[in-house]
Amino acid sequence: MISHEQNELLVRTGPGTPMGELFRRYWIPALMADELPAPDCPPVRVSLLSERLIAFRDSAGRLGLMDEFCAHRGVSLWFGRNEENGLRCPYHGWKYDVTGQCLEVPSEPPESGFCKKVRLRAYPLAEAGGVLWAYMGPPEEQPTLPAFEWVGVPGSHRYISKRWQESNYLQAMEGGIDSSHVSFLHRGDLNRDPLHRNTVGAKYARGTNTVFDILEAPGGLLIGARRNAEPGFHYWRITQWMMPWYTLIPPYQGNALNGHAWVPMSDEHSMAWTITFHPTRPLTADEREAMENGHGVHCDLIPGTFRPVANRENDYLMDREAQKAGLYYSGIKGISIQDASLQESMGAIADRSKENLVSTDNAIILARMRLRKAALAVQQGERAPGADVASQRVRSASFILPADGAFKATAFDAVKVREGEPFVAV
Repeated sequence: MISHEQNELLVRTGPGTPMGELFRRYWIPALMADELPAPDCPPVRVSLLSERLIAFRDSAGRLGLMDEFCAHRGVSLWFGRNEENGLRCPYHGWKYDVTGQCLEVPSEPPESGFCKKVRLRAYPLAEAGGVLWAYMGPPEEQPTLPAFEWVGVPGSHRYISKRWQESNYLQAMEGGIDSSHVSFLHRGDLNRDPLHRNTVGAKYARGTNTVFDILEAPGGLLIGARRNAEPGFHYWRITQWMMPWYTLIPPYQGNALNGHAWVPMSDEHSMAWTITFHPTRPLTADEREAMENGHGVHCDLIPGTFRPVANRENDYLMDREAQKAGLYYSGIKGISIQDASLQESMGAIADRSKENLVSTDNAIILARMRLRKAALAVQQGERAPGADVASQRVRSASFILPADGAFKATAFDAVKVREGEPFVAV
């Protein structure tokens, strides 16, 4: 277990907090690119790291991300008029450009120079891989844009969704690196989900005797989960955890790769991003249809929102008969909502001082240590780890090895990104 004070350091991400200052050193997924589809389109509210912001694309197509509230009387600029290269507050006409600079204060004569003294806090916003990325840290530490493999593939090879999660980012992210729960919570979907069923890996992933071998990397952890395969052989699932909140899920042969980003909106809410991509081929029409219908690691959303149809207010559409029949181990349909329902049940912020951890939790323990160490190092003036290209250009993998096989060498080789070659999977 960890102490209350250690837990507080890990979960608080607002301005001025150690973890918040660490996270602000990375490019952060803020919006999907199609949320700001064209110049002068409606602005969009954005919550990141306990800051309430507004995003817009101006008349020239430039992207802006700034404080949501007008500097005059605090009106939300979501009501604003996006026109003539600026966002105008509808209350008294104050207008701002994409840098947050006030351009016009109609009540004051231009020669007064008043508007030049007014500027909203603003952050760089850039587009890459179908995502609009925000950088909220010191300009002198701004890294290059993310280089994850899925960012660089053609749009036809990639599908992205996101959902609102009613919990702190950390318990969501910890679920993403906990490979042992797959054998229990998701066992029904391994048999039935169209993006998992009938694969060799899904058959072995149901095994409940899971042994972990975790390898450290400069930008995160390579998490090996070993289960029994045929006699004399082991089935290995390699999950990638990349600083500060990214995961890549071990793949199943023939299917696409999946990944997540667990982004704090506030200390009690997060946005769970889900990315499915294939490095060497376009996603098929059947794959896209399945994901749009909430299969795989995606979910059904309430139209016009990013809130899941199955959520806390309706008990996640719990089906006790399906639970009893073994269709869904927890009685909840869908892999992502199975995860979210249990993670949200811990409370908005889990109290880790009451935990009793075991050997299958070693990846979680190490990730907490890495995050805490990185946050404290940034306080001492060091650079945030894992923001470089080499740390991000990795894959997840799954493979079968003889019981006496060389896991470490095989794993590091299997997760290399090889341009034009498929990933390693069974």
